[in-house]
Amino acid sequence: MADYNAPVRDMQFVVNELIPLSEITALPGYEEAGEDLVNAILEEAAKFANGVLAPLNWVGDQEGCVYKENTVTTPKGFKDAYQQFSEAGWIGLGCDPDYGGQGLPALVSTAVCEMWHASNMAFTLCPMLTAGAIDAISHHGSAEQKTTYLPNLISGKWAGTMNLTEPNAGSDLSVVSAKAIPQADGTYKITGTKIFITYGEHDFTENIIHLVLARLPDAPPGVKGISLFIVPKFMVNADGSLGARNDVKCISLEHKLGIHASPTAVMSYGESGGATGYLVGQANRGLEYMFTMMNAARLQVGLEGVGISERAYQQAASYALQRVQGKIVGKSGNLPIAHHPDISRMLMTMRAQIQAMRALAFLAAAESDRALRHPDAEQRALAQARLDLLIPIVKGWSTEQSVEITSLGVQIHGGMGFVEETGAAQHFRDARITPIYEGTTGIQANDLIGRKISRDGGKEARRLIEEIKATATQMQSSSDMRLKAMGSSLGTAALALDRAVEWVVETMAKNSSAALAGAYPLMKCFGVVAGGWLLARSALIAMEKIGQGSTDEFYTQKIGVALFYAHHILTAAAGLSQSVRVGEEVVAAMNDGLNDLLSA
Repeated sequence: MADYNAPVRDMQFVVNELIPLSEITALPGYEEAGEDLVNAILEEAAKFANGVLAPLNWVGDQEGCVYKENTVTTPKGFKDAYQQFSEAGWIGLGCDPDYGGQGLPALVSTAVCEMWHASNMAFTLCPMLTAGAIDAISHHGSAEQKTTYLPNLISGKWAGTMNLTEPNAGSDLSVVSAKAIPQADGTYKITGTKIFITYGEHDFTENIIHLVLARLPDAPPGVKGISLFIVPKFMVNADGSLGARNDVKCISLEHKLGIHASPTAVMSYGESGGATGYLVGQANRGLEYMFTMMNAARLQVGLEGVGISERAYQQAASYALQRVQGKIVGKSGNLPIAHHPDISRMLMTMRAQIQAMRALAFLAAAESDRALRHPDAEQRALAQARLDLLIPIVKGWSTEQSVEITSLGVQIHGGMGFVEETGAAQHFRDARITPIYEGTTGIQANDLIGRKISRDGGKEARRLIEEIKATATQMQSSSDMRLKAMGSSLGTAALALDRAVEWVVETMAKNSSAALAGAYPLMKCFGVVAGGWLLARSALIAMEKIGQGSTDEFYTQKIGVALFYAHHILTAAAGLSQSVRVGEEVVAAMNDGLNDLLSA
């Protein structure tokens, strides 16, 4: 199987030229994150990803985690890799310097995190969940909680988890039933069972800080009655040392399709009287607080889709350049299968979509930096609105495409792709969880059309579409026929997306079920068009560089990738837009089909 080589050059292009980084370093607090520093960070992260994490990916998949008597042992090499990872300070890259973090922009930490996801997705789930716990405590914890937990979480000495769902709940957190009973000393006794807890138990760290959703005795029903609690595996003494074991334990691990090296735990709270928990923020606002973790996690899961797709692409490309089979039409000699037109098409389909997905995820990260640090309140609000719009698209579209892209990786290997020893199948299996994690694709699509488009009457969606149209117009006026063709394709796709958004805005109020039936194709249409827009902008930058005398082959390839996307991917927007706008027919067909099923 092929080694992983982090695509540093493309990342540097997106960060430094497409975003660009100079706009982020102009924000208060980010002035020192200049291009030289960021490039050095990306290079160092690549060395760690390529040399330490990537070699463990196959080993971890084959060995898996071992559960025995409430303890979990991770695969060989994982614990040592984690120690190197935390000692190098990678967990605190974007965290508050007041608690030991490095305070770098989310744009930078997001680029680095793609390397972690690509090189070893199962490993990276641990620091990813820790980052979510850091976010939640940073935003909503008390001063004492921040002092107690943040330094050790940021250093990697302790890890964090997110405990949401239960056997009876699934994605419907309104029926969470874990209980929190107030105690005289201000703590709470937590009882209940939580499932699907990533790294709920492991051997990486001396302590695990669980963030748990539970209900107070007098809590109102539904989501308005959920509170958030910190429940440490080991109690923390006043001097910061570890005390007694808390009443929380892992009672089993799930046996999964993929990510075998990541322990997915069933956690039991309070079997011996109740686990001690500490209320975060105000009572009954737990779901609101948890969304601080969840939104960050949704961006990260979208990034998982990018990373695992990149890993699958690199392996498929390496195999296609080595495997010799069949005669190549129009060419002589024994050439590798990469020269077959259909193999080339599949490789380019993978490559073009990955670059579009990466650009969109990095753009969302940059918007989060602007929303946090821009000195102008109006600009912060605009950046937050853009980020809110992009999150479900990055998460939903990138993860759905990762399943398709990793499947193409298997296809390029032919029969050998279906054999585990080549490693192609692992990427396909690992990718399959990403459209489910942190809210399924349907949840993301419904969020997009409900909270993010219909709620503001489509205002932010239209603002983005107008920017896309402006880029299309600029390209159509170019004297270069390639740019002109891209502009025409992008303009057509933007109009199709515009029609779909208008239909959803008009329909949601009078026929929500019809609008919701078009939620998935609208989300995908948005991803396809926004991705094409960013690749088109990339082509404009590349053309400018070439016009200035650059002979860097990278820029020529950027134009080629954008042109392929315009002709082979962006054309799907028209069909997706049509699917959005036939919602009533879809609902009728679904109802008829359901009636047939029930009567069978």
